[in-house]
Amino acid sequence: MSTSRSLLLFFYAILLAPLVSHSLVLQRDPYVLHDCSTSGNVSSNSTFRANLNTLISTFSSNTQIDYGFYNFSAGEGTDKVYATGLCRADLTPTDCRICLNNSGHELLQLCPNEKEGIMWYMNCTVRYSNNSIFGVMETTPIKALVSGSVPNVTEFDEVLDTLFYKLRLGASAGGIFRKVAVGNATYQHNTDTIYGLMQCSPDLSEMACSNCLVTALDYFQSYCRGRDGARVLAPTCNLRIQPDQFYDSILVESPPLLSPPPVPAKSLSPSPVPAKGNKSNSSKNTIIIIVSVVVFVVLIICICLCLRVKKQRKKVETGPDATFCFYKRNEEYQQRMKLANTESLQFYFPTIRVATNNFADANKVGTGGFGAVYKGRLSDGQDIAVKRLSIGSRQGDLEFKNEILLMAKLNHPNLVKLQGFCLEGNERLLIYEFVSNGSLDQVIYDPTKHADLDWQMRYKIIVGIARGLLYLHEDSCLRIVHRDLKASNILLDDEMNPKIADFSLARLVLLDQTHSSTNRIVGTYGYMALEYAYYGHFSIKSDVFSFGVLVLEMICGEKNGHFRNNKKEDDLLSYAWKNWKNMTTSNIIDPTLGVDSKTEIIRCIHIGLLCVQENAADRPTMASVMLMLNSNSTTLSIPSQPAFPMHNNIEPDTSSDQSMPASRNEASITACRSMTCSQIGLKNIPKAPSELRLAIPARSAEATASRNDGAKSKPFNLKAKPFLHRVILHNMDLERNLRLHSQLSQIVGLFVFVSFFGWLVGLVGDHWLGFLLVWVLNLLEVVCWVSTYLRCVFLG
Repeated sequence: MSTSRSLLLFFYAILLAPLVSHSLVLQRDPYVLHDCSTSGNVSSNSTFRANLNTLISTFSSNTQIDYGFYNFSAGEGTDKVYATGLCRADLTPTDCRICLNNSGHELLQLCPNEKEGIMWYMNCTVRYSNNSIFGVMETTPIKALVSGSVPNVTEFDEVLDTLFYKLRLGASAGGIFRKVAVGNATYQHNTDTIYGLMQCSPDLSEMACSNCLVTALDYFQSYCRGRDGARVLAPTCNLRIQPDQFYDSILVESPPLLSPPPVPAKSLSPSPVPAKGNKSNSSKNTIIIIVSVVVFVVLIICICLCLRVKKQRKKVETGPDATFCFYKRNEEYQQRMKLANTESLQFYFPTIRVATNNFADANKVGTGGFGAVYKGRLSDGQDIAVKRLSIGSRQGDLEFKNEILLMAKLNHPNLVKLQGFCLEGNERLLIYEFVSNGSLDQVIYDPTKHADLDWQMRYKIIVGIARGLLYLHEDSCLRIVHRDLKASNILLDDEMNPKIADFSLARLVLLDQTHSSTNRIVGTYGYMALEYAYYGHFSIKSDVFSFGVLVLEMICGEKNGHFRNNKKEDDLLSYAWKNWKNMTTSNIIDPTLGVDSKTEIIRCIHIGLLCVQENAADRPTMASVMLMLNSNSTTLSIPSQPAFPMHNNIEPDTSSDQSMPASRNEASITACRSMTCSQIGLKNIPKAPSELRLAIPARSAEATASRNDGAKSKPFNLKAKPFLHRVILHNMDLERNLRLHSQLSQIVGLFVFVSFFGWLVGLVGDHWLGFLLVWVLNLLEVVCWVSTYLRCVFLG
């Protein structure tokens, strides 16, 4: 009997030998780096050290490691120890336990007296601390290992930027099981491949994981650039690249997560003894179940009510007269849909960052009111201009999307061409064709450079600007008002052809024409027509006014508002008007132009004065302006007094010339509104009546514009249209009542279900608080029902 038992044990030993040898092989996971903190020390026989030994000993047996991540604590107070373990996501549970167990015990030997330590093995990381480290991003200490090199660093960096961008998004978007992403990219004309991996501790939030990886990427750029083999190791995240596939193919596709999530970090100290009996525990369980059911039911009710109200609103919005009330909402929805259709123009942020050499100051070609402009070069050799909006920019998402939607549909030689855009996080970039000679203001206002512009060149620029405006106003598929035409928004190419730029403030001419639709006045003082700056009325004639100011500046060679005449009562427009009436137009002309083309210059002064007339109806259209410029036989009418700019009676701001919402300049607005219409030259513009004004929808405005294209826009008086007044107010009341009914219904529904379960709590728990809750909620329910009834009676 004993002989047979010995033989059986012998055969068992033979069968187990391969498994034991395999286990020994797995234990040889290569050591990489470690770090022992010097912030505090403990003795080897301390309670802290005993708790740490207890945690490390659980690495080889704890089932939580089945998910590739371990976090546990042991002890209390100052002797409490927190430990985490993270394995590479493609390791099996057995390999992960072995790696963590080996690295943990080795860390105890390398850091015998320290309160904090971390060990990086090739496939796992072990970390412990006397402070809580669960769910906390930590990027120090950070280490790097490098190997190999690449011949073309610029191309390799561009490929890596795109790969790292995708991996960072993929890893940070991971779930509670794992936050890891792998991928590969080709370079050197698709002959070489680089493989990458990014991983975070799964207890980090998406934002914390992304921030940790951004720090690791910055460290990579500083110490690993140009290497095709590198590892960056941080306590809560890591990244790795190699020219060969070092990860298992199982990571290429995310496996279905069928197992339950790991339990939260627990303490190994004994649990406190319950202070109450079985009846108390039973009551607590009952209350927890009831509250959970209540919350679930209330959420279902709220969702149903919201869907019902949304359906009712949709019915109202599709009614025959709903356009008046919900026009703005539909416009914003259409804008979002149109922006989604421009995705073909979208660039990756890493691509633009490489093209501009990480937005280096050497590549900066200008700075505007909304941010800086950089010159860049794409990988195909194309030069681009990148407008990078600053985070604190006054140009918000609405202006950003507006410029994309408008520029994507425009194509004209005298308009700057939009190449694309980038919208990622806080970064908002607009990519244009690069125009080599900068903006017009850099030439025409410069005391030395403007002498290089002879009259033929200036006339060519004037005609080009007029062609661009004519395209915007009449020849494009949309009819657009630029609203911010000035010298700094005119770019010059290598042949000095002008290109109109910066469409962030542009608007369709048939939208927002009335007072209520232009309460946010934007533009640049000195170029804004007075009916727009004071009342908010704008049309295509507003651009004509700005064009007239620009023409006079081109002839004079100086800027309106910073005119060479130092008398405060005169600016460029008033000075030009006085000299025109006195037949001394030679005083207006830039002395560097000479007298060879004086007749043509005087004709352009005449055209400029026609464009800046006080009454918008008297100003010519751009089609008429083009006819005047191209045909000397066209008879010009006598101009009336121009609308002198607002800063005629206000000290101008000489600090900058940036587009800004006019309402932000409180001094200008206050001073302007304190003047009478006759003082500022607004004789023919009616005062705003006190009755209600609403925006005219596109259909009505288009019909009005077709009947009287050049007429000055007037406020829409509802008293003159009693039927339309009733239609609009009916829809407004209907929308308000639907919103009110939705809110009251949600409150009443909440009271009903809480009352029911309050009664159930009182019945099951035999407690008077439950029944008191029922009576209070029933009283509130009655109040809500009465309020709803009264609203319905008095508001219809």
